Amino acid sequence: MSATRLPGTPRLLRALNDRAALELLLERGPLTRARLGELTGLSKVTASQLVERLEERGLVTRVGEQAGGRGPNAQLYAVSPGSAHVVGVDVGPDRVVAACADITGAVIGRVEQSTRDTDDPVGVVHNAVVQAASSAQAQLSSVRRIVLGTPGLVDPGTGDITFAFNLPRWHSGLLAALRDDLHTPVVFENDVNLAAVAEAQSGAAQGVGDFVLVWVGAGVGLAIMLGGRLHHGSSGAAGEIGYLPVPGAPIPRDVSRRAKPAFQQLVGADSVRAVAREHGYPAAEAAEAVRAAVAAGADGGPMLDELARRLALGVASTCVVLDPPLVVLAGEVGQAGGTALAERVQHEVAAITLVQPRVVPTGLTEEPILHGALRTALDAVRDEVFGSTVG
Repeated sequence: MSATRLPGTPRLLRALNDRAALELLLERGPLTRARLGELTGLSKVTASQLVERLEERGLVTRVGEQAGGRGPNAQLYAVSPGSAHVVGVDVGPDRVVAACADITGAVIGRVEQSTRDTDDPVGVVHNAVVQAASSAQAQLSSVRRIVLGTPGLVDPGTGDITFAFNLPRWHSGLLAALRDDLHTPVVFENDVNLAAVAEAQSGAAQGVGDFVLVWVGAGVGLAIMLGGRLHHGSSGAAGEIGYLPVPGAPIPRDVSRRAKPAFQQLVGADSVRAVAREHGYPAAEAAEAVRAAVAAGADGGPMLDELARRLALGVASTCVVLDPPLVVLAGEVGQAGGTALAERVQHEVAAITLVQPRVVPTGLTEEPILHGALRTALDAVRDEVFGSTVG
């Protein structure tokens, strides 16, 4: 029986080769045509045709020459930074931070705006996005995707915000309004989930497919990464660990009435400051108090022990269900506690459960939510741009 040729196979192979070449140029560029051929396993002729095709489409550009032996110098090629742009936005109760990156991932523009004196979330995001693109000297038409990190729940089906405790003006229907206003694909994602994306990309969870990130700051949250993918749950509520019923705190019966949920009562910023005061470390900010206890060495041990016991209730409950190999402590308090707090939480979790995950502090120090938003946007846009090179 004769073999059946799949229609479009040569086109598919070209697309796959193009994508592989573009990824190599991002990771290891700039490269010559010959070197690109070696790395992809393509012949010199095929590699040259590939580079010409990508150059014609504006996806790669010549960036210099490589001196060789006899004959003319070889041209060096790299991905064209301006072939597409993305904007990431970190939305908080008091401010919005937006950054613009080119397709190589370089952050080339950033703005920060207060949200305290406005009731217009569409206007706030519009201005932040436009100004971020402008500061990057990028046309808004070249921005292929905008990802906004926001506290609260994002409906996996609609992509809209369904509940944001700290942002009462952010509501269902806002996503469509932003898309209509900006004429660009806009995506909402939970802020702690975006922090986990950043952690996996360049933080303490690099190379780890399964891990959980526990965010401890003004509030408390959890991101779950399974097989390198975020787990959102059926309603987007996966990771709302603040609502975990735990011993040591009353359990509110109606969370819609702004009563603090149980685990939030134990480890939220107000509680951390209270624990710190009891142990002789008063401070205006929870993270400041934790840093003071860490700096005090052995004298700060009892305060960190108490905080670790509280945190371990939520971490243990999560880990005994998911059994991840790694837990990352992030947020202002998690970062301030560093290894001293992480090791105590690890010891306590192992003492009260059958699982023994490694617990480490975040490997990121600046704007993880914003960087997670940019990474999420870049991944999607690269799929779009790099996946359509053959027309």
